[in-house]
Amino acid sequence: MTHLLLICGALRRDSFNRKLLNVAAGLHSGTSEHADLNMPLYDGDLEAASGLPEAAQKLKDQIAAADAVLIATPEYNQSFSGVLKNALDWASRGEGNPWAEKPVAIVSAAAGRTGGARAQYALRLAMTPFQPRLITGPEVLVASAFEAFDEAGALKNERYLKGLQALVETLTAG
Repeated sequence: MTHLLLICGALRRDSFNRKLLNVAAGLHSGTSEHADLNMPLYDGDLEAASGLPEAAQKLKDQIAAADAVLIATPEYNQSFSGVLKNALDWASRGEGNPWAEKPVAIVSAAAGRTGGARAQYALRLAMTPFQPRLITGPEVLVASAFEAFDEAGALKNERYLKGLQALVETLTAG
């Protein structure tokens, strides 16, 4: 049974990207859990004085324990969110690299017509130093996200749903 870590690059409880991850969790036959990226901004002085914050260490532990990771990123100003960048910075600190050879896929839901393509590109570039095994397709780029989900949080577009199902299967195939 595959354990899937779900990382949402938005803190908002009802964000489109969190909804997308919830749909993905429902398509996954194994177990899954959401990461919490609510942590202090990276600060070398804080790290020197106290080490990794508890939330950052928990994220590193969750990444290490997961069989695969699915990251959903919003697109903010043609890139991924500062919240997600901060979490990546903290996860890169301390001993070990929990991302090494870990299967990782990226999805996005955004208000624009490209569905977060620029954010995904920027995030792939930012993930490179961690040496994960990036799963590059099928791409899931949910455009006009404000129209893509019903009141219950389900994806309304069958093409998006099929693409997400195929990506989750590829990501968790082993």
